[in-house]
Amino acid sequence: MRKLLPPHLYLITLAAMGMTSWLFSSAPLVSYPYNLIGLPIAVLGIVLSSLAKKTFSQLKANVLTFNEPNQLVTHGAFQYSRNPMYLGFAVSLLGFNILMGASLLLQLPLLLFVVITDCWYIRFEEHAMHKKFDKEYVLYCAQVRRWL
Repeated sequence: MRKLLPPHLYLITLAAMGMTSWLFSSAPLVSYPYNLIGLPIAVLGIVLSSLAKKTFSQLKANVLTFNEPNQLVTHGAFQYSRNPMYLGFAVSLLGFNILMGASLLLQLPLLLFVVITDCWYIRFEEHAMHKKFDKEYVLYCAQVRRWL
């Protein structure tokens, strides 16, 4: 069975936000030129996710959500957030949300992304990490927050 990977959910969410903005153009909460603050926020999120993935790649750590973890990564962005890739995706979506005017309807796809990520991906990964790294992972969790 194929599983929906986090980058694909990110892209689906971004597309849903774009389609929602286009189809249901409601009054923006943030209008031009103030909505442009969303661009650096979106870029910041993408950079955060990319740097966290690069840390995994340098260590040859498994980055695929549904595969067994092979390393407990605790440095770089992972010393501040246990999930900097997901955090980066969420920050990026927030930036795009602002760029699109941040209408109330645009909040729904962003909220769904965060809820699905927290309840599905992160919970799955936490269970696998706890099973694999036991006390070392428990200590890491005590020192570093899930999101930020």
